[in-house]
Amino acid sequence: MAMQPKRDFLSLNRAIIRGEAGKKVLFQPRIDCWYTDRMFRDGTLPAPYDGLDRHDLYCTLDVSPRVYEFNGCVQAYDKEPVKRWSREISPMEREIHIETPVGEVTYLWASNDSNGGWYFKTFPAKTEEDLKVMIWLENNTLWRWNQAHYDRMVETWGNLGLPSIFVPRVTIQKTIVEVMGVEGTVYGLADFPETMEEFFDAAEESVMRMIEVIKDCPLEWINFGDNVHGGVVSPRLFEKYIMPAYLRRNEELHKAGKFTFAHWDGDCKPLLKYANKCGLDGIEAITPVPQGDVTIDEIKEALGDEVFLVDGIPAILFDEIYSEQQLLDTVKELIDKFAPRLILGISDEMSSTGNIERIKLVRDFVDAYNATCD
Repeated sequence: MAMQPKRDFLSLNRAIIRGEAGKKVLFQPRIDCWYTDRMFRDGTLPAPYDGLDRHDLYCTLDVSPRVYEFNGCVQAYDKEPVKRWSREISPMEREIHIETPVGEVTYLWASNDSNGGWYFKTFPAKTEEDLKVMIWLENNTLWRWNQAHYDRMVETWGNLGLPSIFVPRVTIQKTIVEVMGVEGTVYGLADFPETMEEFFDAAEESVMRMIEVIKDCPLEWINFGDNVHGGVVSPRLFEKYIMPAYLRRNEELHKAGKFTFAHWDGDCKPLLKYANKCGLDGIEAITPVPQGDVTIDEIKEALGDEVFLVDGIPAILFDEIYSEQQLLDTVKELIDKFAPRLILGISDEMSSTGNIERIKLVRDFVDAYNATCD
């Protein structure tokens, strides 16, 4: 039987994003990388955590996860028949085929021997004709609510955290990460810009159909899982392709009372000036120095008093090469500067080399701070 959380993190999560928690802070660290790498390596965790699944690990640590397990609540399906199949090239590589009435695309999906992750070794759209197939796929995508999945996740995660999902990546960012890669996207914009923009539009129309489903569902905070990186997306591209889509998405989601936040986990300095101009309620995973390329003061100046910071602690501060005092000094600075518009967490996740006991160190610091807010 799964453990039960020691306290109601869900209600605190909800109260903070609604502005109803005073200056209290929720510590919501993501430790999936630390956990899954150990599961991949030998299936064990260090004492006293060995034998715990992810849910029970969070209960034992007495902290809140960011509960993206609700992603399966809004499911895509094809309006017209599509055949998807794959074949094994090697134990660590699969060839994926997508057959549609207007053509077929293929790509290579590869794993590695250091962790359980998979990645695009080649991308689905290598030519303009491939991209036209991807446009058809986006135009053919519809969305529906899965109440059974929602009910299972509520039963599983209970009060550990507020249910959340992330919607598909935005326009050019989707193309870079999932469809063409960086090089393919750059050449595509130069060689066939009209087809590229047709794909951006088709992908966003699909997301807007998804948002229509989300607007009527009980999920309260919605993530744009974009992984925006200022070293890849320039300010010009951000203004042209990302900001208009953000504004449109946010307008519709805010009509339904949803809290929205986007995932920016790369170098952010070139794009921080847009942080409070996109209609977002918050931004997740902006990473300050000594890991990222911005200071806490620069983040504060960009977000102002309107936009929430979600996360904020550089992941490397959980490694023992940095002192516990530096970690706690950073936590204090983040709370001082951002509370009450703060969901404190790790930007982006604690690595495999992080010390899990430091999670409890931050938890206790936050608990002591929250006690002064009662």
